[in-house]
Amino acid sequence: MMPTVMSTVKLLLVEDDASMQAALQRALGRRGMEVFGCTDGRQALAQWTATQPDVVVLDLTLPGLDGLQVLAQARGMGLTTPVLILTARGTVGDRIVGLNTGADDYLPKPFDLDELEARLRALSRRRPAPGAEPGAGPQLAGHLRYDRESGAIYHRDQVLELTPRELALLQTLIAKLGHAVSKERLFELVFPGETDVQYEAVEVVVYRLRKKLAHTGVTLVTLRGLGYLLKVDA
Repeated sequence: MMPTVMSTVKLLLVEDDASMQAALQRALGRRGMEVFGCTDGRQALAQWTATQPDVVVLDLTLPGLDGLQVLAQARGMGLTTPVLILTARGTVGDRIVGLNTGADDYLPKPFDLDELEARLRALSRRRPAPGAEPGAGPQLAGHLRYDRESGAIYHRDQVLELTPRELALLQTLIAKLGHAVSKERLFELVFPGETDVQYEAVEVVVYRLRKKLAHTGVTLVTLRGLGYLLKVDA
């Protein structure tokens, strides 16, 4: 019988502990994984888009931006790579927050290396082949076209002029077209790391964006108690 050959998994490891990162890079590298390292939350998104990994391992405690902020921004940008959160924060509450932000799995420290490898390989198999990923191409909504690769949103082939906050909010809503997104989730994506800003600031961005969406074939709807929803006009 021929031995089973495991496919190479391209892994982005975002971990600020240098000794932990070096140890994992060596250990997972010996197990046939191609590991790219990153130690700073602000650099993680650039590294993520540059390497196009099969799986991301993300620590929560990072300099620059913490792991949840990195994850929220990545999902807002349309990055759908499976993410495993690896952290010393092992409470149920932390796990729920991580999964609600967009993580796919969660492994508290200390952990078993065999279990980590098994989980990473399972997550890598979830990712469709290039070109087959749902939503990988442009998404249409009314007269709008969302180019996930560049992050730009077009209105009748012209780039819609939006502020960075308006763009982050619209990217999130158009990616969840027809589904409500909570004010809390939008706040995390539109105001990442800005602890001195109130939740009500989202309403200001919504108000301005709603005016810019006039005549685009979509309407930004407020759902009291649920959040906001983008719907295509009849």
